[in-house]
Formats: sequence, C-alpha cells, structure tokens
Amino acid sequence: MFITGSYKDKKGVEYLLEYVDADSFDNLNPALCTQVYGICFYGEQMVIGYGGQKENWGLIGGTIEKGETFEQTLKREIQEESNMEVLSFAPIGYQKVTVKGEQSSIYQLRYACIIQPYGPFVADPDGGSIQEIKLIDPANFKRYFDWGEIGERIITRALELKNKLV
Repeated sequence: MFITGSYKDKKGVEYLLEYVDADSFDNLNPALCTQVYGICFYGEQMVIGYGGQKENWGLIGGTIEKGETFEQTLKREIQEESNMEVLSFAPIGYQKVTVKGEQSSIYQLRYACIIQPYGPFVADPDGGSIQEIKLIDPANFKRYFDWGEIGERIITRALELKNKLV
C-alpha cells in the first residue's frame, strides 16, 4: 500500500510524507534511515508513550545510533522508553519524509512488536524523553494521536502482523 500526506510543524515547516507497506527494509539505504518505532503489543493492549519533543502521546522508538542495526535500535529504544523487552517483531512499513521544496529525504521505519515488561516503568533512563507509558485498546488509538490515513494504515497493518507474531 502506498499513501501520501503532509504535515506542518509548529515552525511552519511543511513535510511531504510517503508511506509504503514493507515486509523488509533491505531495499532502503541505511544512511537515509533515521528513526525506528514500534507498534508494541503486550497481550491485547498497545503500549504508547507520553513525552518527547512534541510532548504528546505516540509510539515507542527513536533515533538510530551510529553502528546500530535497525533491529538493535528497535530493541534498545523500547527498553529505554518503556522498560519492556521485545520478544518478536516484523516490519510494517516505512515513511519517506521530505521537507517541501528540498530534494533529500529520510526514512522512518515502523515495526510490529510483541513485548513484555522487565519490571515497572519508572523513567526513561536516556534523559527522560518519555515521561509516562500507557497500555490502551488499539481500537482507541485516535483518542491519543491521529495521524490520518497513514496512521490508520500503520495501526491496521500492525494488528494484522500481531497475530502472526504470537
């Protein structure tokens, strides 16, 4: 599936978004991939985090560090931001992000994950970007964030893949 959209940030910068379903990220240039986020499931509930630069609810994940694989980033970020362990995962798709009027783009990767807690969430040990986590019914995700058609597709595909990961 291919979906396009746009987003304007608080500074007025407009981003062009192109979402693509993907079973693998092997076709992407790793140097252009900057973020990895998980749609994380613990039992029948989805895990979301509050905080970050935008100080709102969203997915768990973050920036790929030098020398990390996509999967290493996914596991590290989920552990740091939720104190949970990734038991299994599968690619959902990626979002190509381009600042309107510019030629270069970056890629943000999305995975479906089955996770379990190491223990209670206290705080993000990496400086506190995530202040709180919550387990929600995936059907209610729009109460916390609404990313339009792209967001709906990411959550729908995550739910489809979840049943294959269990």
